[in-house]
Amino acid sequence: MAQLNKQKVKFVISVDTEEEWDWSGPFPQKDFSVDNVQQIPAFQNFCQKLGVKPSYFVDYAVANDPASVAILNSAVAGGKGEIAAHLHPWCNPPYYGQTTEFESHVINLPIEQVEAKLEQLTDKLKTVFNTHPRAFRTGRWGISGDVLKLLVKFGYDIDSSVYPYYSHKFFTCQGAPIHPYWPDYANVVKVGEQRSLLQIPVSVGFNNTNFALSSKFHRLLEESWLNNLRSVGLAWHTGLLRKHYLCPELASASDMICLAKNMLKRGETVFHMYLHSSSLLTSATGFMKDGEGAHTILERIQPVFEYLQQNADVECMTISQVADWFKQEQA
Repeated sequence: MAQLNKQKVKFVISVDTEEEWDWSGPFPQKDFSVDNVQQIPAFQNFCQKLGVKPSYFVDYAVANDPASVAILNSAVAGGKGEIAAHLHPWCNPPYYGQTTEFESHVINLPIEQVEAKLEQLTDKLKTVFNTHPRAFRTGRWGISGDVLKLLVKFGYDIDSSVYPYYSHKFFTCQGAPIHPYWPDYANVVKVGEQRSLLQIPVSVGFNNTNFALSSKFHRLLEESWLNNLRSVGLAWHTGLLRKHYLCPELASASDMICLAKNMLKRGETVFHMYLHSSSLLTSATGFMKDGEGAHTILERIQPVFEYLQQNADVECMTISQVADWFKQEQA
């Protein structure tokens, strides 16, 4: 009977399934290494034991490697997971010259280049996985209304490129909801009238329940002269204000549990954890600390999932299943 009183939540893990390289160096342009995909079977087995159904956002470099395709086809067979699309401009044909920091962001490319790349990525995924992916995520985050319209044109009905409470010099996700919503093509972080494509952001928040106010203070500390005093770091270490990510690469288990606790208090119903497949390979990208890899990721995920199971009625879904549930709720 106690289980009936628990809040019902949906839990999804999305994995940017991509090539590995040293992220502090230039973007790879050829001879892509996808050794990290060899870690997927163990990760998938771990997820299956928990009852989790990963959504693998696969980029062209991985989809173009037969051994990686075989591993992923096995991983998602029988509904154990899902294949989605992930666009890295530097490894996705057609190519338009050297990729710099600017061109690495999909939203900075001419829309005709995005269309050409998206067409080849979609065709490749359909061919090697014998399925049309429904969900999409840009590499390095960020999305525009024009790209969303392209996604609809190519048969996608889900995007997951919004990174709540994050700003970059090329785009901002500030002000976006942290739950699924129908984005406005004119302003993708706002709710719009269209019903062709659903946005399912990853889960980000703070160490209190007033995420909006916390975000304002966090931005003030980042952007004002106070940042010269390293005020963001001071706020973190004193516990006054901490931004938390439901991401085992960026956050400890205790920090993710803190976020989950506050999301439950807020009544959030979708918990969207995310990571990169390349982080499963020890010391592959420089994103995680040296020596950290799959063992670190799994050690951080398990207590978070167990916390949710203890404190909520958890249903594990792929990202498309979350979208279908949301649409049914909205009907």
